[in-house]
Amino acid sequence: MTRIFQLLLCLSLILSGCSSQSDAPSPTHNQIDGEYIYRRHDESFVQIEPMVSLKRAPYPWEEETRAFPKITKDFFRCKGCSLNPVHIIEKEKETIRNYDCGGHLKHSLPLRDDKEFIHPILIDLLNYIQIQTNHQVILTSGHCCPDHNVYLDPSPANQASKHMIGAEVDFYVFGMEEEPEKIVDIIMKYYQETEKYQGLQDFLEFKRFDNGKVTIAILPWYNKEVFIKILKKSEGRDLDNNHPYPYVSIQVRYDWDLKTTVQYSWDKAFRNFHRW
Repeated sequence: MTRIFQLLLCLSLILSGCSSQSDAPSPTHNQIDGEYIYRRHDESFVQIEPMVSLKRAPYPWEEETRAFPKITKDFFRCKGCSLNPVHIIEKEKETIRNYDCGGHLKHSLPLRDDKEFIHPILIDLLNYIQIQTNHQVILTSGHCCPDHNVYLDPSPANQASKHMIGAEVDFYVFGMEEEPEKIVDIIMKYYQETEKYQGLQDFLEFKRFDNGKVTIAILPWYNKEVFIKILKKSEGRDLDNNHPYPYVSIQVRYDWDLKTTVQYSWDKAFRNFHRW
C-alpha cells in the first residue's frame, strides 16, 4: 500500500508541474525591456542628398517621329529591280538595251571608310521635316547605282547625277503633297535653328539659282551646303518618281565633316560600292 501511495504522489507532482508550465503566460511585446535610443530631431548618422524630381525619358513609341519610321540610310537603298523590262533605244546605227540592276539585293550603298554611307545632312533634314510637319516623308529616290541611273534616264545630263554617290534625294511629304514650297521654308528654318550654323552666313543665307539654263519652272534655292529644287507634276518623271505629285530634290554641295565641296566623279559612282 505504501508503495502504491508513493507512485501516485510522484505522478501527481509530475502532472501538476506540466500544467503549471503550459498555463504560464508568455511574455508580450510590452513586457520586453529594451534600450532606448535618444537623439535630437536634427541629428543623423548618414547625410542624404535632397531628392530631385527628374523627367522620365520618353519610350521609343512616345517620340514624335515614332508615328512613322525614323529615316535612316537604309531608306536610301537603290530601287532597281532585275524584273523590270529592258529599255530599248533605237539609234541610227545601233540599238541600245538598258537593263535595270538587281537593287539593294545585289549591291550596297556608297562607301566611306569601307562602310555604307549617305551624306548625313540629307538624313538630318528629312527627319527634321517629319518632326516639324508631323507628317511622313515619302522618299522616292535615294541612291541610284550607275545601272539604275541609266535605266531611269539615259540622257547625257543625268550621267553625273549625285544620286549615284549618296548625295541627292527626291521626296514629298504625305498629306502636304501640294505644298512643296512650305517644305523648302522648313529646310531654311533648319539652318536658322541649328546651333552649328549660327554665325555662318554662307549656310544661313539661301539664294535663287538662275544661270539662264534652268529647265524647270521654279528657280532652285541654294546655300553653301545644299541645292534645292521643286519639280512640278509634269517635271522629273521616271520610274522612281512615278507619282502624280510635285516633289522636292536636295543635292549636297558641301561636306561638313571633310570641309570640302561634293562633286560627282566616275570613281565615286562606279567603284565605290560593294557588289554581291
